[in-house]
Amino acid sequence: MSAGFVHEPVLAREVVEVLRPKPGELFLDGTLGGGGHSGLLLEAGARVIALDKDPRALAAATARLARFGEAFRAVRSDFRDAKNVLAALGLSGVDGALVDLGVSSPQLDEADRGFSFSRPGPLDMRMGEEGETLEDLLRRIDERELARILSEYGEEPFARPVARAIKAAVAQEEKLDTARLAEVVANAIPRKAWPRRIHPATRTFQALRIAVNDELGALAAWLDGLPSLLNPGGRAAAISFHSLEDRMVKERFRALTQACTCPPDLPVCACGAKAAFTAVTRKAIKASDEETARNPRARSARLRAVEKLR
Repeated sequence: MSAGFVHEPVLAREVVEVLRPKPGELFLDGTLGGGGHSGLLLEAGARVIALDKDPRALAAATARLARFGEAFRAVRSDFRDAKNVLAALGLSGVDGALVDLGVSSPQLDEADRGFSFSRPGPLDMRMGEEGETLEDLLRRIDERELARILSEYGEEPFARPVARAIKAAVAQEEKLDTARLAEVVANAIPRKAWPRRIHPATRTFQALRIAVNDELGALAAWLDGLPSLLNPGGRAAAISFHSLEDRMVKERFRALTQACTCPPDLPVCACGAKAAFTAVTRKAIKASDEETARNPRARSARLRAVEKLR
């Protein structure tokens, strides 16, 4: 099955431009996926250590990038543990770091992964093979907590009725799959309120995936670790597909590039602090019209980057 794990990397040219890989430099790809971004970094002469929780992605990308020999190394791990992975390899830092927070196309397209509602599949949604499945989560949490997840992670305006309908279905239906779950969600939303361009269950499925994999927690840990992860002159880039993720990246990158700790009402800086990072992107980079026409999933991608000064 791993042989079919093919995924077109989003913002490929833009990632290379902002990270500026040079021969011999060491990069950390925190979300290997299909290996597209890692491949571009390797082609530029850089060395790459790539992480992914999905064993199928690791197997496929390792085979695809085997031609680069010792310049490429893949490790099964969550990118939130990047610093520990480097330490285990006897490394203290890297010259560049990247995370692509989107779900790979094979994960969406394979019904047995439980990410998609286009075909019936198990209530799973795990990026890897460990941890709590979606079914476990839905049975464990109460209606109030489920509504919070749908509201915060999916920005679903009908979070409460959707949560109520899901909990009822979980309790009453013996065999609940992704297709049926999507139907339950759609029926809980007034027909006149259905989104025009997306399936009415899209926001709910997104929120549940984020919750199952603790995606925001992993991103927060990766962002917090950047000062110790990067070597001086190193660059970090993040590609996000969700407003919560992009907001988190934007705010953390802004905090890294601001040094002054003086009260905001002080007219002149008195602390003399200097920023340890500088912004590489002043605003988020978006996919071109050409790319979105070729790959519609790139439409919501946002790329931001910073550079460590010292």
